[in-house]
Amino acid sequence: MREYRRRLPHRDAAGTPVFVTWRLWGSLPRERVFLPEHLTSGEAFVVWDRLLDRTRTEPVYLAQPEIAYLVVHQLWDVVRRGLCILHAYVVMPNHVHVLWTPNISLADLVRHVKGPTACQANRHLGRTGEPFWQQEYFDRTVRKEKEFSRICRYIEWNPVNAGLAAHPEEFRWSSANNAEAGLKPRAG
Repeated sequence: MREYRRRLPHRDAAGTPVFVTWRLWGSLPRERVFLPEHLTSGEAFVVWDRLLDRTRTEPVYLAQPEIAYLVVHQLWDVVRRGLCILHAYVVMPNHVHVLWTPNISLADLVRHVKGPTACQANRHLGRTGEPFWQQEYFDRTVRKEKEFSRICRYIEWNPVNAGLAAHPEEFRWSSANNAEAGLKPRAG
């Protein structure tokens, strides 16, 4: 297992389920600083995820169906290419949660999703030379079946808890909804 640190520590173990969250550039107020001496990375995640869920101000590019589609399509593209197994996902207005099992390094897998979607979304928005995604992402290795189930539920219920849907299956940009079934690779 490879470990590395930018602002947050990262563990990289291909073949192990990982819960990953990344967000749009500028989606949290600049004055919000989460100092490691005050919060663990897990506590910082909970704080900023709640902030992201409650934020209704810019940027919320992922609320645009064309851009949310780009992200969901790219998630299923990395599955089709054999880079991971995708267990659960949700594309919120300003951030993305995924639970997947990488078959390559986690950093490379995240790059395979964030890189193409940033280029395509910026092109769609008519933006040039501006970052789309925040560089950093939060990841948590999932070690137990109970934790795996809890994280799947957390991901699929995130739109309900944020007030975007009454039931998980009503939110179009989630693994709980089958509307994007045409993007999923077919078995056999």
